[in-house]
Amino acid sequence: MGQAFTKRLCSLDYTVIGYDLAAEKIATAGKHGVVPATAPAELTAQADLILLCVTSTDAVQQAVFGPDGVVEAGSPDKLLVDHSTSIVQSTRDMATALKDKAGMGWIDAPVSGGPPAALTGSLAIMAGGAEDDIAQAAPVMADLAAQFTHMGAVGAGQVTKMINQVLVLNNYAVLAEALALAEAGGIDAAKIPEALGAGHAGSNMLSAMYPRMLARDFAPAGFARQILKDLDMVHDLAKSLAVPTPMSSQTASLYRILNSKGHGELDGIAVLKLFDKNDNI
Repeated sequence: MGQAFTKRLCSLDYTVIGYDLAAEKIATAGKHGVVPATAPAELTAQADLILLCVTSTDAVQQAVFGPDGVVEAGSPDKLLVDHSTSIVQSTRDMATALKDKAGMGWIDAPVSGGPPAALTGSLAIMAGGAEDDIAQAAPVMADLAAQFTHMGAVGAGQVTKMINQVLVLNNYAVLAEALALAEAGGIDAAKIPEALGAGHAGSNMLSAMYPRMLARDFAPAGFARQILKDLDMVHDLAKSLAVPTPMSSQTASLYRILNSKGHGELDGIAVLKLFDKNDNI
């Protein structure tokens, strides 16, 4: 995601300063115009808008409050936009701490659409934050997203992302089940999007993900291990709100099996492996 974000912004002539724990990723980003930084604090000192996209809540905490973190160079005229998928309450707590320690605003702005959508500026970005902060970030978000929606105060973006994950990740399992049934039934499974797409079964996931499943193209745009992490976050949020999520719990069990078999580095659509009688999972 970081490479896709920075390619998009560099192509639009933004000055982009980048940092990653992996030096080779900084070098790769340099090839499309990213100015390298040696730490989040150095980056923050030079930038007015700091975009963060990492894979866990702990990684957000480390990038912002760890050694040479964002907070060390933070100030009231700067703004942090966190595109990671993070725990709701932790996001609120970190936003409060950054404001208290550096006077710096925080927007939680998780995304949907993956690297291809980031490259074309067609992401869906759901945001939580103060009105003034949202207004400050909006021009850049408009260049990254087809839809940038302010959902409420800090934390609202993460709640919305959990709803997105309920809708998307359960659909992965539904598509896998449908494909397995189509193949077992002896029909031309490749024609399912054509046959059903105009009806209520039609969706962008049917048109985009189903053909990749059919081809067993499990090269990762996102990882099965991340999907399990997100489904566990859905469970924790739902438990705290006393909301039943039986479908998501079943899907989480499927991904727990998939990951336990060593397939965490495959794309999330590899859940098909659990349904495929010809797959030696």
